[in-house]
Amino acid sequence: MEILLNAEQFVFNLFKDKLSSEYLYHNFTHTLNVVLAVDELIKGENINDNDATHLKMAAWFHDTGYIMGNANHEENSISVLRDFLNQIPNHGLNIEIIASIIRATKLENVPQTHLEMCLRDADYYHFTKENYCETNILLKKEIEQTCKVEITDEKWCFENFEMLSKKHLFYTNYAKIHWQPKKEKTIFEIYKQLENTKKKDKGTNKEIKKKKLEKLERPERGIDTLFRTTLNNHTQLSAIADSKANILLSVNAIIISIALTAIIPKLDSARNAHLIIPTFILLIFSVVTIVCTILSTKPKVTSGTFTDEDVKKKSVNLLFFGNFYKMPLETYTKAMNDLMIDRDYLYDTLIKDLYYLGLVLDRKYKILRIAYTVFMIGIIVSVSAFIIAFVRL
Repeated sequence: MEILLNAEQFVFNLFKDKLSSEYLYHNFTHTLNVVLAVDELIKGENINDNDATHLKMAAWFHDTGYIMGNANHEENSISVLRDFLNQIPNHGLNIEIIASIIRATKLENVPQTHLEMCLRDADYYHFTKENYCETNILLKKEIEQTCKVEITDEKWCFENFEMLSKKHLFYTNYAKIHWQPKKEKTIFEIYKQLENTKKKDKGTNKEIKKKKLEKLERPERGIDTLFRTTLNNHTQLSAIADSKANILLSVNAIIISIALTAIIPKLDSARNAHLIIPTFILLIFSVVTIVCTILSTKPKVTSGTFTDEDVKKKSVNLLFFGNFYKMPLETYTKAMNDLMIDRDYLYDTLIKDLYYLGLVLDRKYKILRIAYTVFMIGIIVSVSAFIIAFVRL
């Protein structure tokens, strides 16, 4: 439905413009993951189209209240939803139904309706993901930043273990059958982490904690500026190379046009025979220059696809369009979400993107240097040939 597309764009812009950077977990990425989980439940639970629309609207807006802070964010999310729908005449949706679905995401609330159960399960879908522990680091950092507290690794592991093993449960039949086994694996991983943490000496714990904090507190803004500046420099250098290529193409095209229209038609005369060799020398060098220039700007065609194995091995550059333009949106969205969650993979991809851009620039400038050299030599040889021809005449 069009209203769902409008809702997606509205929520994306809302988070981009108004959400504090402190919210590392409750952002658009989390919302998108919840919507994808809702899509899975809609199919698995055979939900009709009307209920599915209400459920997906609740999924898109359930965390929008974080733009006003984490206190009472569910009610703030409902206020944002009301403001959005009030601007759309004849939307045909029941705001109160959507509001009750959003309220079901409160930890202390027990969902009553089927739709409330679906969103409650989808909101905790990340419990089933293989990268849960990595995602959980973002949530820990978010809580520390927004609540101005410091949480030890042992306490965080214990609270997560308690949450997953004792406090949380899935409500829908589909989630119980398909998601619960995956959640059990996550519980086992957290249990192992908790046991490892307990075995460590207090002094060792402090040192490890210090190293982890140093890793988490990398100069993000400086790194962002570094990548942004380097990418901008690469883009400008590429534009300069294309401009230089365009100049060479234009000049040599003019030379060839003049030669074909003004000089060559007169070469059939015996008194102009001395101009034949200089003219063809000029044309040959111009053609070679044009060929080199075209080669320098010729795009490289790639397959446009990647596999799940490529993503797992972190061997594919998801930022280059040539690697994904033939892929389905769902596959690319999942891969990008994995990329944004995995900090090391994200930075490795940015570095890889800059590296290959550099290789492309190196190839462009090498061929352009050859083209300019050929053009320079061609002009010198051609002019010399014309001078010799006139002197001998």
